Order: sequence, then structure tokens, then C-alpha cells
Amino acid sequence: MKDNFSAQAKTYAAYRPNYSQEFIDHIASFVKDKEIALDVATGNGQVAVKLAKHFNTVYATDISQKQLDNAIPADNIIYKMERAEQTSFGDKMFDLITVAQAIHWFDFEAFYKEVYRILKPDGLFVVMGYGLFSTNPESDRLIHHLHENILGGYWDPERRYVDENYQTIPFPFEEMEGRQFYETFTWTFEHLLGYIESWSAVQHYIRKNGSDPVNLIRDKLKESWAKSDGTAVFPLLLRLGKLNDLKFKI
Repeated sequence: MKDNFSAQAKTYAAYRPNYSQEFIDHIASFVKDKEIALDVATGNGQVAVKLAKHFNTVYATDISQKQLDNAIPADNIIYKMERAEQTSFGDKMFDLITVAQAIHWFDFEAFYKEVYRILKPDGLFVVMGYGLFSTNPESDRLIHHLHENILGGYWDPERRYVDENYQTIPFPFEEMEGRQFYETFTWTFEHLLGYIESWSAVQHYIRKNGSDPVNLIRDKLKESWAKSDGTAVFPLLLRLGKLNDLKFKI
């Protein structure tokens, strides 16, 4: 698993979009027993803290201690620094395992073997995330230019799985169908920039070139944003699966 976000852990915690409680409630509704859940690559714990409303105990792991240092505390959440592909948990321990906006960084074969080891036979495995957001037509054009043209060569190859809405990842599970969700936010221009600055490709560009690629569109983006209502709409990505030994072939 890659760690692309330790360097901007505070930015990530402050500006990344959150998942609504309604969305997490929908996921939890597929789980019969709500004793123990695991949120893998938890980041700042935004999913874990919402799962904590449903489960007696939530474990939340990440390979970045800096991310965990910014995590949201709760009495029934236990944060641990661990790799997704190799955990310290016992066999058949969890009723639910979630991964939010991170599975594309994993070693699929190693991770899925671990899921099959630590998930209960009737447990639920969930992949979630969010696709490229939309705003107003003028801002969308500028953001698309940044995303595709300026940063095109700076995205990690694994990032394509997000652009493909997680439909092309290996998914060796008995799949269940969930609802389509969208999250709508009203952002200031500063928040918009903070989110864009948290992109891994932006950080790769800065490290290679010593300059911020967002500066190439900043003025025009600020102008277009000032004329808009500040709305940003994210389509949520969701895949739900049960264990199925017949399908477990990577």
C-alpha cells in the first residue's frame, strides 16, 4: 500500500469531503450483527466515527501515524497503525470491513486474502469513495483542464480505478446492490483550493517541478467561483460484498 498523504495530513483532514451519516446508515443496514467493525486506511477517521454510532467497537487502521494523529476520537474507536494487507487481528473477527477512497492503493491479492481471513462468514465488505466532483460549467472546465491536462502525467497509475468508479477493481465477493448517493457541499474558494491541493497528483507535481500547478488556473478559477453559488457535488462510489469462496480468485 502506498502512503501518498502523510505529508499533507492536516490538509487532508480539513478539506477532504465527508460522507453523510445517511450514507453510512445505508451501509450499516446490510449488516445483521453490529458488534465489531473495521475501517481500513481510515485517514482522519471520518468513516470510523460514523460507524461508531452503529457498532459496539470500531477498529480503524492506517499506515500513516500523521493521519492517525488527526483522527477524530470516540470512546468506542480503537486506532492502530497497521498495513491493510497484514493486520494483527484474529480470524473471523469483524461483522463489517470498510475501505473509503483508498483501495486503489492496495495490493489486491494480499488484501483480499486478509479480508477473507478476518471477516466473519456472514460479514459485509464495503468499498466506498467519491468520483470527480462537479460545480458550475466554467469552474468545471478549469478543474477538468487541471485534472486531465496539467496533472495528467502526475497521477499514480492506480488512480485510474477511481476514475472508473471502482467498477474495474478485482472484487471476489458475492455482490449486493446499494443505492446511488451524491454528496453536495457549499464551499468557499479557500475550501475548494484546499481540496484540490490535497490531490496526490498536485503533490507529485510540486515535488518534481518546485511550483504549485494550481497557480496555473487560480485566478480564472477564483473569478468563476465568485460568480457561482459555491456548490460542489460528488457522486459516491459504493460496492458491497459477502464472502464467496467460489469467487475468491485474483
